[in-house]
Amino acid sequence: MKIFKTWLAIVGLLAAFILVAPAPAQAAPFCGITWGSLAKTAGTASSASITNVRAGQHSCFDRLVVDINGPASGYTVGYVSAVHRQGSGAVVPLRGGAFLSVNVDAVTYNVNTGAATYIPANPNELINTTGYATFRQVAYAGSFEGITTLGLGVRARLPFRALVLAGPGTSTRFVIDVAHRW
Repeated sequence: MKIFKTWLAIVGLLAAFILVAPAPAQAAPFCGITWGSLAKTAGTASSASITNVRAGQHSCFDRLVVDINGPASGYTVGYVSAVHRQGSGAVVPLRGGAFLSVNVDAVTYNVNTGAATYIPANPNELINTTGYATFRQVAYAGSFEGITTLGLGVRARLPFRALVLAGPGTSTRFVIDVAHRW
């Protein structure tokens, strides 16, 4: 009988512990990201023009979107020690622990008329990245001979992917997603 009472007491203490034990902390979402951090290149040159640069936040990554008026598929994106302005070669000052050089095979002007299609209000701060998990700064580095260069300052060298999305209509969106973590 004494063993039975001892056993009941132990079971009762365990039940009480389970009922009052704190819940585990909410874990970060599992994203299954397998992108890697090596340079990515694809597509071919085009005569399309950039109309906007914007960004968004997702649960697993920050996203940079370049809106292009027309079909475009060419790009080269990779981590570099510094992003350089087209023409002068001057270093683009960027915040962050790592820098992505983003080269899009599209320009910020109409190739037939020379009229600007994208004029950033502040070339050094294309996007307000306050509150972003990974992005620290997005800067315009120039557009020349069919290529536009952007500098993307990020928290650290993290996995990223680059892709081209068709639409809406005849437009194209060039997308770079940078993961929040490995």
